Amino acid sequence: MSGPAARTRRTALLAVLGIAFMTGLAWASVPLYRLFCQATGLNGTTGRGLAAPGAVDRQVRVDFDTNVSPKLAWRFVPESRFDTVAVGARDMAFFKATNTSGRPLTGTATFNVQPAQAGKYFKKIQCFCFTEQTLKPGETARMPVIFYIDPAMLTDPDAADIQTITLSYTFYPAEQGKSAG
Repeated sequence: MSGPAARTRRTALLAVLGIAFMTGLAWASVPLYRLFCQATGLNGTTGRGLAAPGAVDRQVRVDFDTNVSPKLAWRFVPESRFDTVAVGARDMAFFKATNTSGRPLTGTATFNVQPAQAGKYFKKIQCFCFTEQTLKPGETARMPVIFYIDPAMLTDPDAADIQTITLSYTFYPAEQGKSAG
């Protein structure tokens, strides 16, 4: 069958395929963007590491910044405001979160690194930010992050002269329908 009816059917099929493709692309855009940011360090997004490669003869100061959404009744602070770490060496920092409400609350932490060009070299081995955290009323939890700074930073002309890196966390209530608020 050819003619106007076949062309109309082909156009309709292409439109349906186009809509399906765009819907799939929209659905996948957030996880793909997150992966892209982790791979490139875009906007100070950190990457995940398995093991620190070993210290080199260079140290960097890491400042720790903490924030809590006004919608989450928590107090969240670093145990130490900063640490001096050897590039390439495994390091650990601790944070304390306290639920100041009278009910259990679940929070999730977002994070970034400044300056942004350091993000792709800041590698987390383990972090409380990888999972949701639930605290009972009045409960305080000690939350570790294990990290290292990739020595490749020292050969990047945009990052080699960085002396201070700020690791920033913000806790938000977990998604609706959970014990957050």
